[in-house]
Amino acid sequence: MAVSYVVPNSSNIDVDQVWIGAHLATMAGTAPYGRVDDAALAIKGERIAWIGSAADGRRLAQAQGAAIGEAEGLWITPGLIDCHTHLVYGGNRVEEFERRLCGVSYEDIARAGGGIQSTVRATRSSSREALYESALARLRCLMMEGVTTIEIKSGYGLELGAERRLLEVARDLGKNLPISVLKTFLGLHSLPREFADRRQLFVDEVSGPWLAALSGAGLVDAVDSFCEGIAFSVPETEQFLQAAKQQGLRAHVHAGQLSDMGAAQVAAKWGALSADHLEHVSAEGARAMAAAGTVAVLLPTAYFTLRQTTPPPVALLREAGVALAVATDNNPGTSPCTSILLAMSMACTLFGLTPEEALSGVTRQAAQALGVLKDVGTLEVGKCADLAFWRIERPADLCYGLGANPCAAVMYRGKMREPPQGRQGRDVALASA
Repeated sequence: MAVSYVVPNSSNIDVDQVWIGAHLATMAGTAPYGRVDDAALAIKGERIAWIGSAADGRRLAQAQGAAIGEAEGLWITPGLIDCHTHLVYGGNRVEEFERRLCGVSYEDIARAGGGIQSTVRATRSSSREALYESALARLRCLMMEGVTTIEIKSGYGLELGAERRLLEVARDLGKNLPISVLKTFLGLHSLPREFADRRQLFVDEVSGPWLAALSGAGLVDAVDSFCEGIAFSVPETEQFLQAAKQQGLRAHVHAGQLSDMGAAQVAAKWGALSADHLEHVSAEGARAMAAAGTVAVLLPTAYFTLRQTTPPPVALLREAGVALAVATDNNPGTSPCTSILLAMSMACTLFGLTPEEALSGVTRQAAQALGVLKDVGTLEVGKCADLAFWRIERPADLCYGLGANPCAAVMYRGKMREPPQGRQGRDVALASA
């Protein structure tokens, strides 16, 4: 798809609404941010129908009697995408947060039965309604910052019934809210205590009947494995990814968060959409990812929370040609973050991304990391009209203001849904032509 700047002919372009007078960060083309000033963007139904100048857009709207939105200098970006979250879980881990601040390591807490296992216990004892309500509160925070697509992983149930419940909650969030939800079965997250002396049986169950049942119920868009010394080995991860491939499912891999076990190479070998974390990755791993088209998903708020000191080798990944996405990694233990804007800022300040790379990381590259770039991630003709409207002077403001939320409104597939008021106290709204 390409951005269209053709002067409109009202006889061959059919539109419902036209937004006029905006600055666009299309995240497509060769200009920085794909920038288009004093622009117009036309929508038909759920899709972008045309992009061009404000003057041409006004003529198009008037010729067709389409509704006009006066953007009045707002910036419009693609709707933001949070491509790595663990949004649905029970309880919290604030006590472990305190212990880490007193010097206890994440690995020591995990080996003592804390960490993921403590969230598993809280999640198993939580009702579906409680899981839904707590996740809904977190999701609304992200939506208020312009997120229109989100990935939600399971992995805190570690038994078939509980994993099903987590994925059902994720599905229901997508049904009940306008946001697009992609569901990931994080089958290999942590070894449950009841399988402590039957490790291979657990991997077999997850890769066999559990995966078949959840996929057959339409609850799985992709799978994930935590390939790490405190979690699952390379052979165990490969068994799971192979099973997923046989089911026609794509994969993600938690790779290189605490050590380099070759997980990036495993992700590339099995054609994973993404390898996530990557604080520890070799040049060989980076080259393998680039060759496979596997996206690096950087998770700076987890890095910050764990007070890690070895950042992902961004220069190495850039040199290899690996696409860089950014996400919140929302989870109760290592990243209790519900701000995609904060994740963007930390990607710049902690990892050295440019603001343009950070914005691309939560739009274009995040869409690639989820396998949905054909529909979202850039402002291009034919793509979904998922838009975020911002009261900013320039796109870098989205990475600059710590704690600020300049989002004026959010559009999901062509429809404004309960737009928040902007900083100047007026809603962004349509008017009839």
